[in-house]
Amino acid sequence: MSGHNKWSSIKHRKGAQDAKRGKIFTKIIREITVAVKEGGKDPDINSRLRTAMEKAKQANMPKDTLQNAIKRGAGELSGVNYESFSYEGYGPGGVAVLVDILTDNKNRTASEVRHSFAKYGGNLGENGCVGWLFDRKGIIIINSNSIEEDTLMDIALEAGAEDIVNNGDEFEIVTDPSNFEAVNKVLEEKGIQIENSEITMIPQNTVKLEGKDADKMLKLIDELEDNDDVQNVYSNFDIDEEVMNKAG
Repeated sequence: MSGHNKWSSIKHRKGAQDAKRGKIFTKIIREITVAVKEGGKDPDINSRLRTAMEKAKQANMPKDTLQNAIKRGAGELSGVNYESFSYEGYGPGGVAVLVDILTDNKNRTASEVRHSFAKYGGNLGENGCVGWLFDRKGIIIINSNSIEEDTLMDIALEAGAEDIVNNGDEFEIVTDPSNFEAVNKVLEEKGIQIENSEITMIPQNTVKLEGKDADKMLKLIDELEDNDDVQNVYSNFDIDEEVMNKAG
């Protein structure tokens, strides 16, 4: 059993902010469109689409909106073409930052992202400069009031999970990406309610910032996430929860 995962706090703050700004539908629609274009519209054989559809479900996206995104990806409705790639760079205090992009205008996005980094004391780097500091993992969130920890641990580990983190009000199940869907399926079959699940990037270690650097890093994350072309922002930034709550 691992200790408290600081990544979880930052990630959940991100999710709350996306929803608050009304940006989340735009990001999910783009992800669904690209997933269908690259892997087809059958979620049974397209894992990227299946994950995006789960995000849409968790965000309470209307069924018509979801279906139209699938149709656009399949070429059944007109729409723009999106390009998928990532930026890597450094924030204040040398914090590592990964930015996942889906855009219809790479030049515009590059300019905006570079400006955001520079504005808050960071800079973009070469591909691969910080990616090695992160591990790609599946994360599944379960409300801790819904099941006993030992019971969940037995079920999750037997299904192929790597670890379970007790964050007090929630359990965070960690999986290898290859076992992510299998663990999700077993949990659903057992009737265990999943609060959130996704494949993401987890930092191998964290950099703790305080004062002005922490404030600038929070603002950098906020500005990047507010950009419609930005799908995800990952960093190894660590901050005291009390400071984070005041900033949020």
